[in-house]
Amino acid sequence: MTATTHQAPDSRLAALAAEGCRNGAPRLVHAEAATLVTALPGWSIVGDSLRKAYSFADFDATMDFVNALADVARSQNHHPDLAVSYARCGVTFSTHDAGGLTRNDFICAARTERLLG
Repeated sequence: MTATTHQAPDSRLAALAAEGCRNGAPRLVHAEAATLVTALPGWSIVGDSLRKAYSFADFDATMDFVNALADVARSQNHHPDLAVSYARCGVTFSTHDAGGLTRNDFICAARTERLLG
């Protein structure tokens, strides 16, 4: 186990969000991905992707979130798949080049969580 697995979930979330994405990140083994997802409230691993659905008060709040997330994606050069509707946004991260989940997916998910905090 790494030292980060002993930290409180909130501190693990902050630590992940503080990291930056790296080109060529290797695919994670299932056990490592399963450990990392515990730092991300409400996120789940579905197949080879990391997913969460967010709910908002209205369309404007949804679009504010989507635009802020787009800024994160551009800054990290790591882009999610989004399913946007009036008061909901589904976010899915996966590293297609690696054929599954990399640390970059978890970093961006943590940064996504920080948008609402």
